[in-house]
Amino acid sequence: MSEKFFTYKGYPLVRNGNQIYYGYMADPYVIWIQILATAKNEAGEEVTSKVRVVQMDTNETDPIKAFVKNAERECGLYEALDIAKVWLDKALAV
Repeated sequence: MSEKFFTYKGYPLVRNGNQIYYGYMADPYVIWIQILATAKNEAGEEVTSKVRVVQMDTNETDPIKAFVKNAERECGLYEALDIAKVWLDKALAV
């Protein structure tokens, strides 16, 4: 694989619009983060204000059954990525 991806705490990040995939697709689990809402901060920039974090089984063919763990949070992107990191570390340690 010759493409380089951004990484966060050792796992790759791939973003497409309001969706972010976190983790290696070859692993048994990956995290899908969907940005549900944004807000403007003091500098006038848009920042994430609400996300959905989903742990997905990469071996499951049915997308609905692939959802292992699901949470909606009113938080920023960094907090969502920290949640994703913990979930991924626990799922891959088994």
